[in-house]
Amino acid sequence: MLPALPDGDERELESSEEGGGAGEERRPERSSSTYHSLYRYRSCRSSQQGADSGDGSPSSVAAETPSSEDFSLSLLDTNLPAEAETELRSFIAKRLTKGALFEGMGNVASVGLSIPEYKVGCYYCRFQQENLLEMTTLESEIHVPEYVVCFLGGSEKGLELFRLELDKYIQSLKINLDLEQKTLETCVNPCLRSWFENAICPVQRVVQLFQEKLTFLLHAALSYTPVEVKNADERTEKDISRFLAAASLQGLVQEGTMTSLCIAMTEEQHKSMIIDCGGPQPQLHNAGSNRFCEDWMHAFVNGAEGGNPFLFRQILENFKLKAIQDINNLKRFIRQAEMNHYALFKCYMFLKNCGSGDVLLKIVKVEHAEMPEARNVVTVLEEFMRETRVA
Repeated sequence: MLPALPDGDERELESSEEGGGAGEERRPERSSSTYHSLYRYRSCRSSQQGADSGDGSPSSVAAETPSSEDFSLSLLDTNLPAEAETELRSFIAKRLTKGALFEGMGNVASVGLSIPEYKVGCYYCRFQQENLLEMTTLESEIHVPEYVVCFLGGSEKGLELFRLELDKYIQSLKINLDLEQKTLETCVNPCLRSWFENAICPVQRVVQLFQEKLTFLLHAALSYTPVEVKNADERTEKDISRFLAAASLQGLVQEGTMTSLCIAMTEEQHKSMIIDCGGPQPQLHNAGSNRFCEDWMHAFVNGAEGGNPFLFRQILENFKLKAIQDINNLKRFIRQAEMNHYALFKCYMFLKNCGSGDVLLKIVKVEHAEMPEARNVVTVLEEFMRETRVA
């Protein structure tokens, strides 16, 4: 029953799309083979003075995209070699020409650059400066600076798993970005250089920190158990929070169900799961687990040897997919059990064998609270499960 990725999926998550026979050799290079580029975007269609206004940073006059009459891209910061940066800027210019970049909406694509020597995943997003947006409500003559940021690393499929995290990461750029060059150097450049560590690696760091105790975090995320972190540094606390958010079924189950379940779990337990990071290993109190989460914990721990953050995230997505499949199967059995006693027995056997019957039953109980017949089936199943535990 141990969950695992097919060999093809794991290979797809390697930094090289072709894979070859050097998959293991490429893994250690992943964190070092990451790149970024930040561009100032100017639209030339609204005003002829836009290109001559000179209201950008000292580097805004450099590296403008050729053969573009409607806009210009000015390089502000990058760690790419010059040739590869020119190739990337050409790629972004083509996307802008096609109207494929909408403000605030990140995209992921595979880009072939001269460095590295294989296609690399590229997240790119066009955004406006946050601290000037409020000034543009009625003042049409005020020009709000726009930017395009690119993060490159891993594969397109790998970065696609982190699209939401990268969208959120852009918000910190929007807040920190200022017209002054000194702010670019002191606030924005560190944010650009650390994008991989801050947006991609939290799940990997949590797996390495908790090891076998990860089963308790998976159970807390699946059951919507409130979690309190103590004696942890800022990065560790954020990592745990991001892991719980990524492992939860938020967005995959009905919003009302999730809210009601959070309330029900809080009222039922009267306690949060406490994670104390004061020692060399985190200590957990009021923690719960089940066989389903234990099996998936082993999948994470076994994957830790390769040190591939994209693989960890794929395992996490598979964990959630399996949980949703089990929920849907249980709901289908419950509908059948409303009219068929044999289906009621199938419900009971499914809950007993799936490994997460305790959590699934609470989820469907909340969803069926307003359905009398289904609620009666859930009540009978609760009694069966309770008697089985006592026996």
